[in-house]
Amino acid sequence: MPGMAAGSRIDLTNQFLIAMPGMADDTFKGTVVYLCEHSEKGALGLVINRPIDIKLKNLFEKVDLSEPPAPLAEQPVYFGGPVQTERGFVLHERQGEGGSPYNSTLAIADSGLEMTTSKDVLEAMSNGAGPKKVLITLGYSGWDAGQLEDELGRNGWLTVGADPAIIFDTPTEKRYDRALSLLGFDPRMLSQEAGHA
Repeated sequence: MPGMAAGSRIDLTNQFLIAMPGMADDTFKGTVVYLCEHSEKGALGLVINRPIDIKLKNLFEKVDLSEPPAPLAEQPVYFGGPVQTERGFVLHERQGEGGSPYNSTLAIADSGLEMTTSKDVLEAMSNGAGPKKVLITLGYSGWDAGQLEDELGRNGWLTVGADPAIIFDTPTEKRYDRALSLLGFDPRMLSQEAGHA
């Protein structure tokens, strides 16, 4: 970002990005994105409040696995973002100490959460093992180096420290307002227009 001292880069890993009410991009309008990774190379996140018309049991059937036990089987799959929409991303609670038991897992700093892209986590879930708190998306949201910072500078997003209870324990339709409430003000006070004072 212009004017920032070298080495003072912001790191929004384990934060929610909350789309401002006036966001023009229909892909992200009304969304909450959980940022799994943010570095000088860019950012990767998953939309946590846009379910698609697929339940976990349908997804498991599609990849030739027996369905996970209830109530997991009835959970929706989510639109995680517009990148690699044919690929599954599993956001889940960390399992065990000393590294993930799954391949292709990103441990999310200071969160107690992991994001796994390999089928072995689904296999564990279908056997009744594996994580109990999960959010599964098709696709992810990605930003190139500096792109997210630019969108933040143009007031496209609000940011706040993530609360796993919003991801895993809050009804989908309440996640946007619940994430906004973490900021400590009434969401109706937000202007529909992005701009600068």
